[in-house]
Amino acid sequence: MPSKLEISPEKIKQQQLYKEMGVTDEEFESITNILGRLPNYTETGLFSVMWSEHCSYKNSKPLLRKFPTEGEHVLQGPGEGAGIIDIGDEQAVVFKVESHNHPSAVEPYQGAATGVGGILRDVFSMGARPIALLNSLRFGSLKHPRVKYLFEEVVHGIAGYGNCVGVPTVGGEVQFDDAYNGNPLVNAMCVGLIAHKDIQKGIAAGIGNTVMYVGAKTGRDGIHGATFASEELTEESQEKRPSVQVGDPFMEKLLIEACLEVIHHDALVGIQDMGAAGLTSSASEMASKAGTGMVMNLDLVPQRELNMTPYEMMLSESQERMLLVVEKGREDEIAQVFEKYDLEAVSVGEVTEDQRFRLTHLGETVADVPVDSLAEDAPVYHKPSSVPAYYKEYQEMDRYVPLVENYSETLKDLLQQPTIASKEWVYDQYDSMVQTNTVVSPGSDAAVLRVRGTNKALAMTTDCNSRYIYLDPEVGGQIAVAEAARNIVCSGGRPLGITDGLNFGSPENPEIFWQMEKSVEGMSEACRQLNTPVISGNVSLYNESFGGQAIYPTPVVGMVGLVEDTKHITQSHMKQSGDLIYLIGNTLPEFGGSELQGLREGRHFGQAPVLDLQVETKRQQQLLQAIQQGIIESAHDVAEGGLAVALAESLFDAGLGCDVTIDNDLTTALFSETQSRFLVSVHPENQEAFEQLVEDAILLGEATGDGVYRIRSQQETVVEEQTNDLKQLWKGAIPCLVKSKD
Repeated sequence: MPSKLEISPEKIKQQQLYKEMGVTDEEFESITNILGRLPNYTETGLFSVMWSEHCSYKNSKPLLRKFPTEGEHVLQGPGEGAGIIDIGDEQAVVFKVESHNHPSAVEPYQGAATGVGGILRDVFSMGARPIALLNSLRFGSLKHPRVKYLFEEVVHGIAGYGNCVGVPTVGGEVQFDDAYNGNPLVNAMCVGLIAHKDIQKGIAAGIGNTVMYVGAKTGRDGIHGATFASEELTEESQEKRPSVQVGDPFMEKLLIEACLEVIHHDALVGIQDMGAAGLTSSASEMASKAGTGMVMNLDLVPQRELNMTPYEMMLSESQERMLLVVEKGREDEIAQVFEKYDLEAVSVGEVTEDQRFRLTHLGETVADVPVDSLAEDAPVYHKPSSVPAYYKEYQEMDRYVPLVENYSETLKDLLQQPTIASKEWVYDQYDSMVQTNTVVSPGSDAAVLRVRGTNKALAMTTDCNSRYIYLDPEVGGQIAVAEAARNIVCSGGRPLGITDGLNFGSPENPEIFWQMEKSVEGMSEACRQLNTPVISGNVSLYNESFGGQAIYPTPVVGMVGLVEDTKHITQSHMKQSGDLIYLIGNTLPEFGGSELQGLREGRHFGQAPVLDLQVETKRQQQLLQAIQQGIIESAHDVAEGGLAVALAESLFDAGLGCDVTIDNDLTTALFSETQSRFLVSVHPENQEAFEQLVEDAILLGEATGDGVYRIRSQQETVVEEQTNDLKQLWKGAIPCLVKSKD
């Protein structure tokens, strides 16, 4: 077999070698027309990664344009490493979510670890100090040994990288469903803080300025990672383990500090991390955004392996690397900053005015393409969309209402469902307190971190109930945004904006594309109603496993909110006996996609819960006002498992009991998953003020000091359990499943 350098452009065309890189016949013809000649092997590789779905969003771009991306506080929307929202006092919050699904499916520890490393670089490349990490994870049934292995290793990978790099992992969500048996989802989110004056852009401006490579050496790991992320998983995917990068969190820690120092240097023009598609994307995107060109000498690229080809160097996704553009003649000043941290900073090229991307290697030009053809001219596809047969069938079904005869046993069973059960086994492995800013750590509705030097704090969460989205993508998309906002409000914050991680199956399937289309429309509508613009995000498609089995549509919402005064910080845990317990919102018999339906039927069907966005907005605003007036002791959104589960979760922390009376149908009242509901506790002396302020509040009973979880109907006591017994079931479920050998 000849080396890749010896493969002629004619052979690439004749043998259709471009298809192995994920390039279609039509795309190869377009590339040939752009260049006016056949591309060589390296050039074909450049186009293959930059025109992949992962880098170009060629299948999803028409949908992404539907998102509201502007607002009075938005300083940077989609298009840079991460989005930025003003929080006052010349400060801003920077955040983004990214997926690392395919790498985590074949190499779970490194796949998850490098997902964390990559999202950190997206944030500090903007000039922000990372202050928090979150995640959103999906796995299949923990009854399967393979799923158990993936779950354990992904969590270890997140913990291993995050704990070593010194950024707290403060929140997230983990859900389990058979739909993810063959394809787990690993979405990592990073939140950073920045002063307005320090905001950086990834641009290669200034003709003649120097392009500098900093950080780790380039190896052969991660080659074609972007293409790998843009195809479905098959039996052969295990052979693509080299497409999974290897991370070094200790080098990342040094890189963070060096980059945050160098952003204050007036010689710096632009900075971008080498993420998906490595050197290719960072260099071509920086030049394209600035309207310039770039020439790079690949002989100067630090390499950790011998005889690397231009193709390998340009497509490698080795970790902990950044690309800088600095003023010509001031390279040594920048290099000295990195030397302090024992990091390499090497001049590898310069900015040109010809708007071309040129690469030289061993004295020869190995690539010469228009820079915009890589970064801007990828094809955009408007895929066909069709309504799935299952959706039509589910919409015509009578509403599903399960028959519950034993409310205590049903509650116990629900508390042990992995999606509801305590995630302490997961978050106990994470360092959530490093940097000492964490006020509310994992276990409440949202994490909260103080903003040093102010009375403010940031609340943050990730959310998405993919079962609702499967049943009704538009309504489910609205619910994902609304639930994230509920978690922020319950913590005392005002929602600011979202970052999204759009995880779907293959867009080539019209029914999957319909799920994408409707989800985005639903999310967009909720974002407009709740005033939470989309400032950044990620698309991960082709999440299908062997046999074309697609995951549930899972558009993850990462949301950040502003707590205007730390005294407003509220948690989900009730604090003392005698406090009054209220449910905000009415309850309807809505069990489609519910935990109880899954428990009883082993599948999800029917109609998702309805959502009235105007009612949602009103309740959130009234609850936040009550929190800010100091009349709420605890607040918890009613989500999976319904009121019975939310009530139990609210009692566990302090070991309190409750005495609650239900007037209506008990099954609906206790286990329905009707939306826009909150469970709050209020001091008796604040009862009148609370009832005047919050319209839809229903008094259920009170918290008690006897440690007994008690629910009555008008006729009898229907649940009477020791709170601590329920807590042990809830806490022990996941450790028990992980340890079991079945």
